[in-house]
Amino acid sequence: MPRLSALDAQFLHFETATNVANIAGLAVLDGHLLRADLQDLLQRRLPYVPALRRKLAPVPFGLDHPYWQEEDDLDLDYHVREIGLPPPGDDRQLAEQVARLHPRRLDRGRPLWEIYLIHGLPGGRTALYTKIHHAAVDGIGGADVLAALLDITPEPAPPPPGAPGRDEPPPAPAEMVVRALARLATNPAHAVRFAADAVPHLDEIPVISRLPGAALVSGIARRLAGEGHAPDLPVLPAPRTPFSGPVSAHRRYAFVALPLDEIKQVRKAFGVTVNDVVMAMCAGALRRWLAAHGGVPARPLVAGVPFSVRPGDAAGRSADGAGRSGEGSGPGNQVALMTAPLAVHLADPVERLHHVRQSMHRIKDRFSLAPARWLREFSESMPAALMGLAARSAFGLVGQAAPPINLIVSNVPGPQFPLYVCGIRLLADYPVSVITDVSGGINITAFSYDGRLDVGVVTDREMVPDAWELTGDLRAALQELREAEPTG
Repeated sequence: MPRLSALDAQFLHFETATNVANIAGLAVLDGHLLRADLQDLLQRRLPYVPALRRKLAPVPFGLDHPYWQEEDDLDLDYHVREIGLPPPGDDRQLAEQVARLHPRRLDRGRPLWEIYLIHGLPGGRTALYTKIHHAAVDGIGGADVLAALLDITPEPAPPPPGAPGRDEPPPAPAEMVVRALARLATNPAHAVRFAADAVPHLDEIPVISRLPGAALVSGIARRLAGEGHAPDLPVLPAPRTPFSGPVSAHRRYAFVALPLDEIKQVRKAFGVTVNDVVMAMCAGALRRWLAAHGGVPARPLVAGVPFSVRPGDAAGRSADGAGRSGEGSGPGNQVALMTAPLAVHLADPVERLHHVRQSMHRIKDRFSLAPARWLREFSESMPAALMGLAARSAFGLVGQAAPPINLIVSNVPGPQFPLYVCGIRLLADYPVSVITDVSGGINITAFSYDGRLDVGVVTDREMVPDAWELTGDLRAALQELREAEPTG
């Protein structure tokens, strides 16, 4: 009987009319896909994909985090929809449609996902926009869920051997209340344990890390706890930008495919990682955008960089969240959000790249020695009945007063070979992620697939009205790095 972890539940609680926790992907297929064929595929595969079969089972009076309950009568006519673009059906029209669909909240009385077939693209192509709630999956978990619906050959694979597993039903409402009261009694102990465990990691926690002496106290606490020396993290206040502060209810979306070979050429020329190049591209693109919209700040931007702490993932694997659910098995979230400076204040692209490399190297070294689990532990320390109000209040206060970051940047590695849906080749898979009052009005998420880096840019419509401008800036930033001469 899986129960949402406290962190999973946070993604439900912070939702408002403007802060919506949907993560999605925009897949482009090289052919015409029929809704009936997709529904038939889902009918065969869904028994093996628990995250798409589960709906919320709330605890009476909101005393505890909800449980997951398996949906016995999944309505694919509801979950799988189709729409058409008017001629000419170009990329901008496709992106506008995604921008309209993405901030719409999912029905919490059903499994938390929807798929839209989008017809009318030129060349006989079809787009698939797949939206899942962040409470059910994280970025890597979402990719894994969708991978279960894909094939590595045009011929669909047979179902896995053995019968699909099923969740145990959630407890009866009376038992839910008893369990909730028992957990409520342990919350003070959780809070004390969090306070003790958090002291060595004060320099990782946004807002708190900016308090005078936070880094010094963290270092002393780590040594006293026997954790040894861990690299200090860069601590910078996030400068105010045109995309700082509370977001509106409206989104803009744009996407771009960049050749992975060109990114690897830069990686090889400068002796850095692919992720370093992606971060430096974002810094260069944002510098260009800021120069055209009010001026470049005199200090780096602060990017929130989600890292996977899922068991088995390499340290530092970037994702849009990561983890597992609370009681029982499930995708869920176990997010580690690290902050990284983006050196938009540096005019030289090589200096920006080296600045990124040094910063990311320190973060990865620190992360491998002391994984950042403070967000999950903090969530567990708070009584479930108070979490919703606390999450929304904190988002509103921090978003207006002192946002700890300027934007989210995420880079998720994907397969470097073709994939197929119902025998039709997947040409591209562009991420569509989350913006909030706290994270700012821009999210840049990249997914590498089959020799490309597919980048999705989500912005707030009021703050950044033209997301395509940023995709153009990303192309220009990559070209700038390719033309730069290595130094030293």
